[in-house]
Amino acid sequence: MPRHERDIAVVAFAQSDHRRRTDDLSELEMLLPVLDEVRERTGLRARDIGFTCSGSSDYLAGRPFSFTMTLDGVGAWPPISESHVETDGAWALYEAWVKLRTGQADTALVYAYGKSSPGSLRDVLTRQLDPYYLAPLWPDSVALAALQARALIDAGDTDEEALAAIAARSRADAAANPHAQLAGAVPHGGHQVRPLRTGDCPPVGDGAAAVVLAAGDTARRLCGRPAWITGIDHRIEAHSLGVRDLTDSPSTRLAAQRAGLFTAPVDTAELHAPFTSQEVVLRKALRLGRSTAVNPSGGALAANPVMAAGLIRIGEAAARIHRGASDRAVAHATSGPCLQQNLVAVLEGDRA
Repeated sequence: MPRHERDIAVVAFAQSDHRRRTDDLSELEMLLPVLDEVRERTGLRARDIGFTCSGSSDYLAGRPFSFTMTLDGVGAWPPISESHVETDGAWALYEAWVKLRTGQADTALVYAYGKSSPGSLRDVLTRQLDPYYLAPLWPDSVALAALQARALIDAGDTDEEALAAIAARSRADAAANPHAQLAGAVPHGGHQVRPLRTGDCPPVGDGAAAVVLAAGDTARRLCGRPAWITGIDHRIEAHSLGVRDLTDSPSTRLAAQRAGLFTAPVDTAELHAPFTSQEVVLRKALRLGRSTAVNPSGGALAANPVMAAGLIRIGEAAARIHRGASDRAVAHATSGPCLQQNLVAVLEGDRA
């Protein structure tokens, strides 16, 4: 969507340490420090937030309406304006962005969290599949990603050596990220599902993240260099994998076009690519050149808290703008098998 008179910006971002297991913490205990940190950065109190929106999954928690428990960390009394999406927090941010664009609030708190460690994530994610033809076969997320990687290799778009280089670069970049699970030199390992090796796949773990959005002059008051969302859009592929070209992502390209990405170069791209092969697809769809720093945070290959990883991509891109390391960035979030649903946000900082 084009930029209009009511500009919206990310003014603060915080995330937890992403750990293999958090048996000692509930979802609320994992989230509370993140909420405290992001509000402290803006100086806002709970009653100053005009709208609150969260993203999580009841399937991960294993109980219905699990998100209501974390509202204790937000402070639901006195009554607040609140909503929830059953998907990655990037889509909660989209809902909050719409709320602010329409003038119904001046500030919004968006948060997301996921605890994947208690169960089998690969089994849980099969519930996203077509319930008649695919889900009964129980193909897990790694097997489906391997199908996509094989299609890319057969098309000549990449090879196993190039995929290993993506993994090595991502985890080397993550060495500067104190919240990452995997950083530095990580062995690429043997095949999980050919052609994907252990290093081509994301870590399974738990984590949380939060951002604060603000409109216009409020954003300028709360942040020295706001990360203005100059465009944001999300699109979806066909549900059936059999009718899709797994080597391409038309929905990502369309969302990027609608968000205004292709009007000027970007210096930073935070891509929600849990598998190395997915970065290959996204680079092509987003037309990213060598001058763009891709996943300088390490990306989802270094820390992949399900339901928060997409929101973290927006937060990481915004944080680089806040500290002056980037002027124009693109952030991408995905949900579903083989990049089924895709959200693209373009963020810019004020020029000196």
